[in-house]
Amino acid sequence: MQSPCMECKTIFIVDDDMTNLTVGAEALTGFYNVFTFNSGRLLLKRLEKQIPDMILLDVEMPEMNGYEVIRHIKGKSETSNIPVVFLTARSDGDSELEGLSLGAIDYIIKPFSPPLLRKRIEVHLLVESQKRELQEFNNNLLAMVDAKTNTVVELQNAILNTMTKLVDRRDDITGGHIERTQRYMHVLLKTIIESGLYQDEALSWDLDLVVHSTQLHDIGKIAIRDSILLKPGKLTAEEFDKIKTHTTVGEDVIQEIERNTSEHKFLEYAKIFAATHHEKWDGSGYPRGLKGEETPVLGRTMAIIDVYDALVSERPYKKAYSHEEAVAIIIQGKGTHFDPTIVDLFLSVSNKFSCISK
Repeated sequence: MQSPCMECKTIFIVDDDMTNLTVGAEALTGFYNVFTFNSGRLLLKRLEKQIPDMILLDVEMPEMNGYEVIRHIKGKSETSNIPVVFLTARSDGDSELEGLSLGAIDYIIKPFSPPLLRKRIEVHLLVESQKRELQEFNNNLLAMVDAKTNTVVELQNAILNTMTKLVDRRDDITGGHIERTQRYMHVLLKTIIESGLYQDEALSWDLDLVVHSTQLHDIGKIAIRDSILLKPGKLTAEEFDKIKTHTTVGEDVIQEIERNTSEHKFLEYAKIFAATHHEKWDGSGYPRGLKGEETPVLGRTMAIIDVYDALVSERPYKKAYSHEEAVAIIIQGKGTHFDPTIVDLFLSVSNKFSCISK
């Protein structure tokens, strides 16, 4: 073989007949970097160190024939994409069909014309090069789409976070209610999932989406006047009725977003939180007076979380309760305000709630 051509493609020729190897090498040398092997075993050993641009493979060889060799080549991810052309004296259609079905790209009958061999190889290498360029283009296009999608998602999240924080800060002078709610929710939902309870609902949850969607549970408060939302004293019956509407307003807002987007799963979770986090186990809650398991598990979970955070946070109308006082109030509401099963799970991780609240 001549000195390697740095710009030339590399061709491996495999044949147990030395004359065929010599003819093949002479036909291609000067156009390609050519390496010859007199057995499939030697070829496979070389493939562990070097990947050629193409393999010309004889079919009828002792020890390991060409069909066995190509099965090894196509069976390994490192070599499966190497184009293989069979060189053979067989001219029957069944042999050609078998070779092509095993992954060969062409089937050239010996003896061959050197110019024709070179032209066939040139065409196949061009096709392989175009396939790689197309794959690279597709990969780059996918990367661009992913990057654009991530940018849009980041923008959506930034808008969502800003909007919910604006609502949060209107009635929460200590701030952080939304962030704490997400952390409480993650802890309590994981506990529910690990407990094996409420599996009919729990198995359908996308936990990350659920936790993220909690941000919208109080979005309806955007429609409540500051004079009511920030009132330092006891609300009148009329004012309290107005406060109650933040659940249905929130539900309506999320439904309006649903009509203008294809991302419904996130919004389905958010709508549950907005509409049901003030329902009570005994049916005395609002806005619909749902009783027991009529309220989805997510709504019953948020009921505990929302009350806990309200108790341990300072608000315009009250001082902050201690963690122990908040837990005692939730225990008191077990079976009336709250789902008793979820209260028990809350108590098992209440120490984590204490850490988050601080």
